Amino acid sequence: MTVGEMLVATVPMARTLNLEFLETTPERAVVRLPDQADYHNHVGGPHAGAMFTLAESASGAIVIAAFGDQMSRAVPLAVKAEIGYKKLAMGEVTATATLGRPIADVVAELDAGKRPEFPVAIEITRADGAVTGEMTVVWTLRPNG
Repeated sequence: MTVGEMLVATVPMARTLNLEFLETTPERAVVRLPDQADYHNHVGGPHAGAMFTLAESASGAIVIAAFGDQMSRAVPLAVKAEIGYKKLAMGEVTATATLGRPIADVVAELDAGKRPEFPVAIEITRADGAVTGEMTVVWTLRPNG
């Protein structure tokens, strides 16, 4: 099962919004929100809440791809998120997430008994490539026990 398939199977909001996980690697996650009238705002584009969920889902996908091998000893949790809406989004939108710290540094902190935190930067774009939003989600790996 791919990271995207696992998230669609286990995260109800990903299924509800029909998110499409296009790429999920430790270096990058790309997730698309199809254009769906049920999730439009008052101007006919994707609702801000749907775009937030899209971007947060992309951040979760890269976290699982990067740290899936640590799940037996730590749980990934979002600590905080900040989003900025830059331009009007219309039609389908795509979120591209990248890790803000090297995987090895985060794992080294976990190995040292710490609870590492790391940012994930997400860019939301329209089909024409225009950036409609930017989000940062700070994640942690909470050690089990």
